[in-house]
Amino acid sequence: MAAETSSLTQSQFLSNRETLVSPGGMFELGFFNLGHPNKTYLGIWYKNIPLQNIVWVANSAISINDSSTILKLNSSGNLFLTQNNTVVWCTSSEEKAQNPVAELLDSGNLVIRDENEAEAEAYLWQSFDHPSNTMLPGMKLGWDLKRNFSVFLKAWKSYDDPTPGDLSWGIVLHPYPEMYMMKGPKKHYRHGPWNGLRFSGRPLNTIYHYEFVSNQEEVYFRWSLKKTSLVTKVELNQTSQEHQYYVWSEKTWTLYSTMPKDYCDHYRVCGANTYCTTSASAMCDCLKGFKPKSPEKWNSVEWSQGCVLQHPLNCEDKLGDGFFFMDGLKVPDTEYTFVDETIDLKQCRAKCLNNCSCMAYTNSNISGAGSGCVLWLGDLFDIKLYSNPEMGQRLYLRFNPTKLDKSKTKENIERQLRVLDVTLFDLSSIRTATNNFSLNNKIGQGGFGPVYKGKLVDDREIAVKRLSQSSGQGITEFMTEVNVIAKLQHRNLVKLLGCCFQGKEKLLVYEYLINGSLDIFLFGM
Repeated sequence: MAAETSSLTQSQFLSNRETLVSPGGMFELGFFNLGHPNKTYLGIWYKNIPLQNIVWVANSAISINDSSTILKLNSSGNLFLTQNNTVVWCTSSEEKAQNPVAELLDSGNLVIRDENEAEAEAYLWQSFDHPSNTMLPGMKLGWDLKRNFSVFLKAWKSYDDPTPGDLSWGIVLHPYPEMYMMKGPKKHYRHGPWNGLRFSGRPLNTIYHYEFVSNQEEVYFRWSLKKTSLVTKVELNQTSQEHQYYVWSEKTWTLYSTMPKDYCDHYRVCGANTYCTTSASAMCDCLKGFKPKSPEKWNSVEWSQGCVLQHPLNCEDKLGDGFFFMDGLKVPDTEYTFVDETIDLKQCRAKCLNNCSCMAYTNSNISGAGSGCVLWLGDLFDIKLYSNPEMGQRLYLRFNPTKLDKSKTKENIERQLRVLDVTLFDLSSIRTATNNFSLNNKIGQGGFGPVYKGKLVDDREIAVKRLSQSSGQGITEFMTEVNVIAKLQHRNLVKLLGCCFQGKEKLLVYEYLINGSLDIFLFGM
């Protein structure tokens, strides 16, 4: 090939010392090495950028070590890279063309098409469908559902070895699809699902315009530049285990952003039913209504076992459950979800209540007034809470409000009793002391209920005031009485030893005094 050209036809071939250059001079295709003369590759690079400029490699798994290598386009419309007449790499288009041509575009995309067909839909093959470690503007990552074909990035083993590593980045087809960075078969980082405006785990930015499409034919993500004069790329880096956004500025690549960005971005660091926030001293916390599965490990800052429900949900009486919401979240992993784009948030709540395994819900699209419904089924994983509520999105989480409120009441009362230095007796010990509230132990009766004499296991004699359910005295009034009596200290006043509230029982335990003093007024005898 004597002159600079952007295309290759059947009558031409590309040798070791020749290149294709895109029409605008942005990209170049040819043979290169990365400091290893015996390891040569066919690839695409920025023509006028001297640093870290390789954006695509054809034969990344098999290097070339012979100058006799050539690139040809055959009559069926496939490219063949040969060394000593042995095929090293080739394309695999099943479509045929009468007059095939391979062309390098100014987007950095190498395409094979019929010379009379310029539309992207008519491409027989394109390098954008087979990326290496770099994503360029306009490139799609995702799935062609008609072909059951996935497009994803694969990191190089190192900066000078384009052999594929084990770090990849692409879309996983969950019911609510989202983008994952995978390390081998394991999830390493996820963006959070697309919510109509952005990925729920990523803020909006000023440089890129994101596009996410999900329909019956394809599911993909791509980005473009708001300022077309900028030169930018995304690289997947095996060494740092990140994808890195670069902008070419003042003769160097400037690192614009990286993901994962912090500890909470790493997948599932806090375990099930938790949320992670880097602004807190303890980065992991249980969701409301949950408690650590292993308190000992949790207190030792070992959070991976996560949290479990404090109280079972009301599956028999589904309407007995409630929801609370949290704003500013990267919503949970979407592997076990159900999506209905046709219903609103109110209908979504009802659908969640009618499914005992549903633990959370929200709009699938938060743009405008919000629309669609997504339910999370089972344990919730990989939730991140942002300090800025405008990042992330709102999530409605299910819990048992009745049992949770009772639990909180008990915790509050126990805390108050410790402050008053009042003992909390167990109901079984009171039953034993009073012979199960025997009539023979009854020593008085008032509007509040009966009083029983008893003896504790340490031989102390007690008088037990048992509030009846008809007294009208609730837990608030009960604690007010405990608070007043506990603070009164007088030699003529009977002493409050403690109390008991368990199930429907509310009991005050006093020291027992024979005759006299003011016990007659206290007990109404």
